[in-house]
Amino acid sequence: MTDKNIQKPIVLSIAGFDPSGGAGLLADIKTIENNGCYAMAVCTANTLQTDVYFKDCYWVDATVVLKQLQLLLDRFNIAAVKIGIIENLTLLKQLLKVLKAYKKELPIVLDPVLKSSSGHSFQGEKLLFSADILKNISLITPNYEEIFQLSNASSLSEKITRLQQFTSVLLKGGHHPSEKGKDTLYLKDKTVLNFFPSEEKIYEKHGSGCILSSAITSYLAQGKSLANACEDAKRYTEKALQSNPTKLAYHS
Repeated sequence: MTDKNIQKPIVLSIAGFDPSGGAGLLADIKTIENNGCYAMAVCTANTLQTDVYFKDCYWVDATVVLKQLQLLLDRFNIAAVKIGIIENLTLLKQLLKVLKAYKKELPIVLDPVLKSSSGHSFQGEKLLFSADILKNISLITPNYEEIFQLSNASSLSEKITRLQQFTSVLLKGGHHPSEKGKDTLYLKDKTVLNFFPSEEKIYEKHGSGCILSSAITSYLAQGKSLANACEDAKRYTEKALQSNPTKLAYHS
């Protein structure tokens, strides 16, 4: 039986659990709820980490992940989905197949988390996203380090062109080689938009990419355009980065 009583847009995070609350599911839930949506979650991994130290990652069995997802889809009207760490491309393809069968035009934001902010690598090799993956997502949000692992193209422009054939790309500027903090949105229709950082003082945060991608997903769930969702999410993320000097963001 579908529950139609929840009045807020429901945003689903498919990601890992970080006990420090700075990244992964907990960061996504804080962000989603603070941006006017109702958060639900499917756990893909249990991690042993803090804001500055990563010890281990225990992947949730793929069957369990898919059963968690199906249970929610059977009962709730999901408005948008954010995907974080996934054990492998096989599971990612299975998740996308289920999500697109559920709702063909469902907005899906993929944050390709290849390593933790403390340096732990979640993937031992490049994640070469095929066309059948890319065409089923609305947006991919790599940073300057991650995008070089997402295709075999040699130059940055070639990598972006390869991805942009099938989906929109938000290239995050936290690791920008010359203009730190400038994010660039490459829309699938070839439009390019730049979002520049504010002049307010910010502090480096554990899980900033999780905050940004889940904020974008929340705004898409509310019906905003991709360009407006990305711009508004950047401003929300900046407020989180400005919130205090520690590695952990405040969301209120």
